[in-house]
Amino acid sequence: MSKSFILLFLACGLADAQTGLELAEQGRCQPALPLLRRTINLPTTTKDLKRRLGFAGVRCAMTLNSSEDATRFLDVLNREFPHDPEILFLAVHLYSDLSIRASQELLYTNPGSPQVHQLNAESLEAQGDWKHALEEYRVVLERQPNMRGIHYQIGRLILSQPKTPTTFADASKEMQAELRIDPYNAGAEYVLGEIARQEDRWPEAIDHFSKASRLDAGFADAFVGLGRSLMAVDRVAEAVAPLQTAARIEPQNPTTHYYAAIALRRTGRKVEGDQEYALFQQTTAKAQKTKDDVQQGVMGPQRVEMGKPGQ
Repeated sequence: MSKSFILLFLACGLADAQTGLELAEQGRCQPALPLLRRTINLPTTTKDLKRRLGFAGVRCAMTLNSSEDATRFLDVLNREFPHDPEILFLAVHLYSDLSIRASQELLYTNPGSPQVHQLNAESLEAQGDWKHALEEYRVVLERQPNMRGIHYQIGRLILSQPKTPTTFADASKEMQAELRIDPYNAGAEYVLGEIARQEDRWPEAIDHFSKASRLDAGFADAFVGLGRSLMAVDRVAEAVAPLQTAARIEPQNPTTHYYAAIALRRTGRKVEGDQEYALFQQTTAKAQKTKDDVQQGVMGPQRVEMGKPGQ
């Protein structure tokens, strides 16, 4: 292939990219989309041009109801411009729009399905309407008794409400029902372990936390629960390993370092315990700073207190 042909090919590609952008700006997405799709990954496409093609591509793809194209354009933008606020904002709206469209299709095509009731339950739960969310989850089980995850969700909702004398028993019943359907649900094992821990039933707590950590090797809370339960029955030496594992899984979580520090110190490993405690202090300070930065970013700098000079 001659050099002049390659240059001509690349020049045509750039011309197609410009044409695609112009068509997109005019709202003529049908002819624009193939041009945008074809030119966004050309080697001669500059960063600025790639960015413009990506944004135009997402908008046109959604206009034409082509979710596959929209996510492909977004993938290019995320790869080329990681952590860019405008692209992250675009992603929020894209996935929100896709979610709405999928839920509408589900509602219109399968209005009486268990999935519609589950969607309603999740929406009600997000609004804090736990009573009606529970009712919807119960309807799901009436329609599909062996549907995975529903007993687990019901159990979580029971625990979210004001505590009653039967709260733990009712939630445990749901988690056990979930495990009969899905024996590999690490979350259900964890909740049963946490209930047992809060009721000082240590052998049961250890058993459930152990199962949860085996089912999900990345479940830091399960390792923390296991370590705390082992310490409660003076099996401190055994507690060190799961607590150190939790600290490795979630190194930015202060809680993991705190309990690892306690276990290490109690087994006489003071130097390692002090190191974990230092990490606990560092991660706590970092978490607080992140929280303050987010709050300031959302709400703006706090006003000067009343009574101070300048007021």
